[in-house]
Amino acid sequence: MKSENSNAPSFEVKKYLLKKNLKRDLPASIVVFLVALPLCLGIALASGAPLFAGLIAGVVGGIVVASISGSQLSVSGPAAGLTVIVLNSITDLGSYQIFLVAVVLAGVIQIILGLIKAGTIGNYFPSSVIEGMLAAIGLTLILKQLPHALGVDTDFFGDEGFFQQDHENTFSAISTAINHMSIAALAISVLSIMVLVFWPKLKKINIVPAPLIVVVIGVIGALLFNGGADALRSNQLVSIPVVTNVSDFFGLFSLPDFSSLTNPKVYMVAITIAVVASLETLLSIEAVDKIDPIKRVSPTNRELVAQGTGNIISGMLGGLPMTSVIVRSSANVNSGGRTKMSAIFHGILLLLSVLFIPKIINLIPYACLAAILLVTGYKLTRIALFKHMYQKGWDQFVPFVVTIVAVLLTDLLKGVGIGMAVSIFYLLRTNMRNPFFYRIQEEENKKNIRIKLAEEVSFLNKAAIQVLLTGIPRETNVIIDGSNSRYIDPDVLETIFNYKHNAYTKGIIVTLEHVKSKYTVPKLNNKIVEEINQ
Repeated sequence: MKSENSNAPSFEVKKYLLKKNLKRDLPASIVVFLVALPLCLGIALASGAPLFAGLIAGVVGGIVVASISGSQLSVSGPAAGLTVIVLNSITDLGSYQIFLVAVVLAGVIQIILGLIKAGTIGNYFPSSVIEGMLAAIGLTLILKQLPHALGVDTDFFGDEGFFQQDHENTFSAISTAINHMSIAALAISVLSIMVLVFWPKLKKINIVPAPLIVVVIGVIGALLFNGGADALRSNQLVSIPVVTNVSDFFGLFSLPDFSSLTNPKVYMVAITIAVVASLETLLSIEAVDKIDPIKRVSPTNRELVAQGTGNIISGMLGGLPMTSVIVRSSANVNSGGRTKMSAIFHGILLLLSVLFIPKIINLIPYACLAAILLVTGYKLTRIALFKHMYQKGWDQFVPFVVTIVAVLLTDLLKGVGIGMAVSIFYLLRTNMRNPFFYRIQEEENKKNIRIKLAEEVSFLNKAAIQVLLTGIPRETNVIIDGSNSRYIDPDVLETIFNYKHNAYTKGIIVTLEHVKSKYTVPKLNNKIVEEINQ
């Protein structure tokens, strides 16, 4: 007799090949490909690695990681957040081939983290911090892409921090771009933005995705301006390696130098990459799930295994380390991607572009790609989001704003860390204020105070309870009611029992109702969770 899940794998494959999904995933994959291509190249350049290494990571992230991952909309590839680590590691280790060994080992560590279920740490990031991270990324995209939209492409095409490698900061770079703008780039970017905004509203002809129209406009615009005073320069166009034969193609790969396995520095670099890449991945997965129109929940432990597998293969082929990346993922969501096939197709397109159409790809101006990211950035940081978070109250709005500012001025991980610290402060303050409520009654000139404890009373509530008990006046009847409490911390219990024992010296009579001498934390039944998930 077959189990009811025996046809699950074939059902999954059929789901990805459904026409209703493919008609969304294919156009979305083209957009993600166009966004990912310059990012892969730019991040490789900023990391001090061969340019082809970024493309390898993009291809592996698209095809391998997306195939294994349980996330339907996440896109993986080389991440701007790892550039400093990669650059310093290559320098410290002495060669790129030795660094590749660290990438492979980092992948092994990530698989182990997934198997021991370390992915659940992603569940502990507050919603306000995740929303702030998304909004900060949106603002970063807008600020970083403005120079590219104006035709100034000295900085790599990425989403790095406030202070740049060219000794500019975000705002000074925009000021410089305004003073050195290209008329051709400005015309292409303005027209591209107009197409992105208005094309989807033309119901009869919008079957062709707007970003694809934008790329065509960009190429035509670059050709029209070619040869004139306002012609686009080579650094204003995408640049990928041109492969003319099989020998050229295989010559682009690098192999790891496993003779360096005895070098302790390799293991330190591997651990650093594994931890940072895993944290960035978990944050991105959490963020992508929030903007998923269908609100699916990605299995984080499986994601770590997928990322680890991807990093092992990328390192073996000479590619950069990768993470789940929010810029490409959000572009996937906003382009209408429905399943993981959009990420897989984008990886295939990256590979095919290098093999067959590098000269055509090299005609695409950065200005039209910047326009796509500007619109994506606006969708992530729309004004309505700020109004929504403000209406939630200060305990949500303040961590949200602090996370935005911190990410803009530092980087993704540091900014989220600062936002988490502020969020925890508000959480502690709320916990300290809500361990109980009490009611005062007067009977025969004697006060009765009933203190009803909350469902969970933790160590954080100890100070507030001590202040309340210390302030109770003499000759009072005190009833401490624990009927609603599932857990009371041992330190709080000690405070309550000590107060009961010593209260008689002040003429206070203390009665405990439903307060146990010991509480244990209810254990999560994994078997029940598995049954629910089935």
